[in-house]
Amino acid sequence: MNVLEVKNLQKSFGTIMAVKDISFSVQAGEVFTIIGPNGAGKTTTLEMIEGLVTPDHGEIQFGDMNWGQHAVAIKMKIGVQPQSSAMFDLLTPEENLDLFATFYEKARPTEEILKLINLTEHRKNQVKKLSGGQRQRLAIGLAIISDPDIIFLDEPTTGLDPQARRHIWDIILELKKLGKTTILTTHYMEEAEKLSDRVCIVDQGNIVTIDTPSALIEKLTKEREIRLAFLDGEKAAKEADTFANQLPSVSRTEQDGATLKLWATKPEDTLLDLFKFTKEKEYQVEQVSIREMSLEDVFIAFTGKEWRD
Repeated sequence: MNVLEVKNLQKSFGTIMAVKDISFSVQAGEVFTIIGPNGAGKTTTLEMIEGLVTPDHGEIQFGDMNWGQHAVAIKMKIGVQPQSSAMFDLLTPEENLDLFATFYEKARPTEEILKLINLTEHRKNQVKKLSGGQRQRLAIGLAIISDPDIIFLDEPTTGLDPQARRHIWDIILELKKLGKTTILTTHYMEEAEKLSDRVCIVDQGNIVTIDTPSALIEKLTKEREIRLAFLDGEKAAKEADTFANQLPSVSRTEQDGATLKLWATKPEDTLLDLFKFTKEKEYQVEQVSIREMSLEDVFIAFTGKEWRD
C-alpha cells in the first residue's frame, strides 16, 4: 500500500530550477532513500513533501490527504529530522523529549524513545555536553516522539564517525521493525545500499532511476572485476593479460605493472582458466580478489559523476 504519492513536483528559486520533475510513490513500511550529488534537489524535494516549501507545480498525497486540505492531520502523521535540528542545549535529552511530546495530541513515552535511540544513560546530561552522534540520535528521537507513521531523515549521518553512523543505522532498522516508513536522504553509498528497500537517484532536479539496490546493480552489468597481483612482476602480468584477452568471458583488461585487472561475466570460470595458465608458466600470484559492483558504481554509471562525501 502506498502511503505517499508524489507527482510532477517542480520548484524554482529565482532563475534556478532546483526540482524539475520529480514523481515517485513510497510503500508502507519501507526505507525509501533519495541519493544524488550536492545541488541535485534532494533536500528541496523533501522540504516540499514535508510541507516546509510550497511547490510551484505538482501533487503530494498522503493516502487520501493533501497539504491544502489536511495540513494538521498530516503533521500528526509525519516526523521530520531536518539537517539542522532545533533542540534546547541547556535541557537534557529527557527534558527535550518531554517538551516536544506536549506539542502533540499523542506521544510515545519518553522512556521508550530514550531506549530506542540509546540515550538512556545520558538522559540527565545537558544536550550541549552530548557528542555529535548523541545529538543526532536525539534529533531522531524528537522526530519520532509523536509516534508518526512516516519519518523523514535528511542526511542523518553526515559528519559522523563510522561507529556513530552505525548507531543511526540501528535506529533506522529498528523503526522498520516497528512498521514505520522512513524516507531518507544520504551522501553515503554504503548506507543507502545496506538500509534501503528502494533507492531513488536524483540528478539536476530529475529522477534518474528508482529500484532496489540489488536490482540497480544487476541492471548495471553482470560483469565482475577480478584483480591479480603477481610476485613474478610485470612480465607475468603482461603474459596473463594477453592470455585473458583470449577468454570469451573477459570483456576488457587493464595492466598496471605487476597487477592485472579484468572484467568477466563468469569470474569463477575465468579464475580457473587463469590459475591453469599461471601454474603452467610457474608464475606466483600474490593476491587475488573479485570485486562485486556496488551502488556507487550505479551512481557513477547513471550520473557520470564521482561520488563526493
